Amino acid sequence: MDKIKNIDFKKSVLIPGVILFFILFLLNGISRNKFFRIDLTDNNMYSLSTSSESVVEQVDDLLTMKVYFSDDLPGEYANNRRYLQDILEEYAAISKGKIRFEFFVPNSDDELEKEAQKSGVQPVQLSVIERDEAVVKNVFMGVAIYFEDKREVIPLVLSTTGLEYEITTRIKKLVEKDKKFVGMVDPDNDNVLTNTFSQILRQRYEVRPIDLSNEIPNNINVLILTGVKDSLDVNKYDHLKNFMYNGGNMFVALNPLSVDLQTQKAEAFQSDVFDLLKPYGFTLTENLVLDKNCGRVNVMQDMGFMRMNVPMEYPFLPIIRTFNKDEDLVNGLEQVHVFFSTEIQFDSVGTNVNTVPLFSSSNKSGVMTGFYNLSPDPKQNPQLRNLNQSGKVIAARSDLTNNETGLVSQLILVADNRFLTDGGGGGVPENHIFMMNAIDFLMGDKDLMALRSREITDRSLNEELVTDDAKSTWKWINGLLPSLLIVGFGFWRFQMHKRTMKLIEEMYD
Repeated sequence: MDKIKNIDFKKSVLIPGVILFFILFLLNGISRNKFFRIDLTDNNMYSLSTSSESVVEQVDDLLTMKVYFSDDLPGEYANNRRYLQDILEEYAAISKGKIRFEFFVPNSDDELEKEAQKSGVQPVQLSVIERDEAVVKNVFMGVAIYFEDKREVIPLVLSTTGLEYEITTRIKKLVEKDKKFVGMVDPDNDNVLTNTFSQILRQRYEVRPIDLSNEIPNNINVLILTGVKDSLDVNKYDHLKNFMYNGGNMFVALNPLSVDLQTQKAEAFQSDVFDLLKPYGFTLTENLVLDKNCGRVNVMQDMGFMRMNVPMEYPFLPIIRTFNKDEDLVNGLEQVHVFFSTEIQFDSVGTNVNTVPLFSSSNKSGVMTGFYNLSPDPKQNPQLRNLNQSGKVIAARSDLTNNETGLVSQLILVADNRFLTDGGGGGVPENHIFMMNAIDFLMGDKDLMALRSREITDRSLNEELVTDDAKSTWKWINGLLPSLLIVGFGFWRFQMHKRTMKLIEEMYD
């Protein structure tokens, strides 16, 4: 009996243990010389993209990253630190020693705190739990990147979403030999507030204000135009037209309606800028697009003896989820927000023009023409209840070839005057990916678009396709299926154990 037990021990424990030890020893030896990892996440979130790899290949001298990260952070921020270290190891490995990084804990050293702040990484206040009490602490969570005599900073790493893009674009900006310039036009000198968008742009490009009274400089790679409320004078119009026909690329956000929220009305206006869109194959209609999938506004209503703010759907603020999946510029986006947008119509033009729709409203849409009633109350505005039309195109792009010179001008048009403004679309984080994709596309940096969209995405059910009954069914499945699987696995294990014990008893009886 003891002899049998000894044999069983060797077979079941000792021999597999020795084999496992040698396998681990061999893998450890291989891993010393070979760097690799298997990434099973959607979009390969924990592996560098080919876009990042191509940027790293441009690093021809030592590039140093100093990471200033406090310790004892809450779980989600601690996870950010681990992810950051993992991805920086990827950069370092691919660079073959040209990229180096080091982590510092500024809170432990006054000199380190001063160094972090001097580099552009400022402390932020964060509530943490210490000894069962909520304590507000100053913490550091930023990265300073040095190359030659230049520096770029990621001042705050609050999320892993889009972090690879943040790092890669800053490396690209440091190692690029030729600067790229974005021109921002305020045609009516109304000081249109686009500060948020401008700050995002400056992380990647050089941004310059453009006065159309003078000729547009030749070094402007992309021109951004918004805030049009009237026609331009002759000089401004000619300068803009010359830029277009000489191969200039433009991002335009405008429509022919002026909205007044105080009076809850809108009215059409005329501008010769709209004429410049026609060679690209576009016409902006004098209508307002309404969509059942929309944002909400607070409306004062009588609730018994009190007046209260009540959230109410506002179809004039469509939330766009319908994108052209064949177009890399918008493929991978989940949603954008537009504000009092109009419909883009496509005109029949010559063979020198190629037009492509980018995104549109849902199939629960409508349009308002003529008298524009902006009231959110369906009782006062019955048209808000009749939203059953097909989607309306709100954004599109076009390539225009000059038949005389052969130069190609690219235009991206969003039919929304407020799309870039701080009080409109420019203040909506979901819009920033599309905005920067558009600028990168016009700059020719198309490889960065896919990189920016590599995020942990929301896999919510499609509201247009899924009924309430289907939602209820999926809730039951999500709730019961994991429990049933666990119970089933436990029962299977019990049966297998029972069967094994019976076989052992039969062997030794």
